[in-house]
Amino acid sequence: MILSIVGNAEEARDYNAASASIKIRRIHRELTVADIETFRRETQNWLDANCPASMRTPGGEEEAVWGGRNAAYANPDSKLWLDRMAEKGWTTPRWPKAYGGGGLTAEENKVLEEEMRRINARSPLQSFGIWMLGPVLLEYASEEQKQRFLPSIVRGEIRWCQGYSEPGAGSDLAGLQTKAEDKGDHWLVNGSKIWTSYANYADWIFCLVRTDTKAPKHEGISFLLFDMTSPGVTTSPIPLISGSSPFCQTFFDNVKVPKDQLVGKLNHGWTIAKALLQHERQMISGIGGNSALGGTGRQLHDIAREYIGKTADGRIADPAFRDKVINHRQNDRAFQLTLGRSYEEAKAGKADMNLASIFKFYGTEQNKRKYDLMLDLMGTRSLGWGGAEFDEKELVTPRQWLRSKANSIEGGTSEVQLNVIAKRVLGLPD
Repeated sequence: MILSIVGNAEEARDYNAASASIKIRRIHRELTVADIETFRRETQNWLDANCPASMRTPGGEEEAVWGGRNAAYANPDSKLWLDRMAEKGWTTPRWPKAYGGGGLTAEENKVLEEEMRRINARSPLQSFGIWMLGPVLLEYASEEQKQRFLPSIVRGEIRWCQGYSEPGAGSDLAGLQTKAEDKGDHWLVNGSKIWTSYANYADWIFCLVRTDTKAPKHEGISFLLFDMTSPGVTTSPIPLISGSSPFCQTFFDNVKVPKDQLVGKLNHGWTIAKALLQHERQMISGIGGNSALGGTGRQLHDIAREYIGKTADGRIADPAFRDKVINHRQNDRAFQLTLGRSYEEAKAGKADMNLASIFKFYGTEQNKRKYDLMLDLMGTRSLGWGGAEFDEKELVTPRQWLRSKANSIEGGTSEVQLNVIAKRVLGLPD
């Protein structure tokens, strides 16, 4: 599992919009047009007063805020912005106030998104806890677990990683073999996970474990939470062809986990696992709905004008490339509108979580096409791996292109998504 670091505020909001159909405790309040306009004015005033100027510009990878016990902030304003937004509950604006969230209605949340977009505000926090874990805790966790973990997620105090895939259980995730034995007052966990993104930086892990080795493989799985500093937990980074990697292999050697950190019912973890995967796939799908290039804020048409040239009236000089860029932007826009329609359906209680597989498939394939087109536009200037003859943005180009190829693998391969679509959406026979 992996999510590429979100490089700018617009992309961050696209991720949030793509995952907005999560099942959370609904906020029911009747709002009039006047109520919404009042909320808009209040939101505008608060953002104008509290969002630092440097948080109204695109942020690169080095300024991404993941929070956690050992968080470091390249820009001090990032911490200030996180604290202010967390205090309002606006890192998770639709979560209930009882757990630190903003308690906003769907209409209020839409206003907040619009007003953040108006000032180009960055997302204050990148968090697997927000995007994936939090929604399933809201649905499946005990009240004690919600009170313990959700406010910490809101404030960015815990950085989470995901323990799903194993060396022998990737697409066939239910074949996992990491085992948790019941030792009376604790679980004893042994095994390993792979592709655990940022595990070497994470504070805690949400982890699928086998708690019944005799049950059918889907029925003997449980969902555990535990601290990555627990004795017996080790991580080993996995390098990628792109030259850098967030991936790790994570090992568990007689790791003791308190019994009260089991989420949901014993041996019913597969239900939670599937729900979380839908949130993950919605999250990843968002990368296909924006033509901005990660970490730079540059759009394809900007690159085309720079490397292909432009006419006197500002159009891309080459008609063939102009057509390709326009076509890609049209597809981006159509995808964004589709995600928005799904969001509105979710507000009305008509969400179909299987649509996440469609969005994940299309979004990641669209993202790969974006980077393929970027290489075409830049020509030989996109081939630099090092050397003074290439500038910084050119040197990152081949790495971004290589990284995009993993998008159609992580969170469930495109082939797996097509199978899900065929069976669960289209109802085709096996």
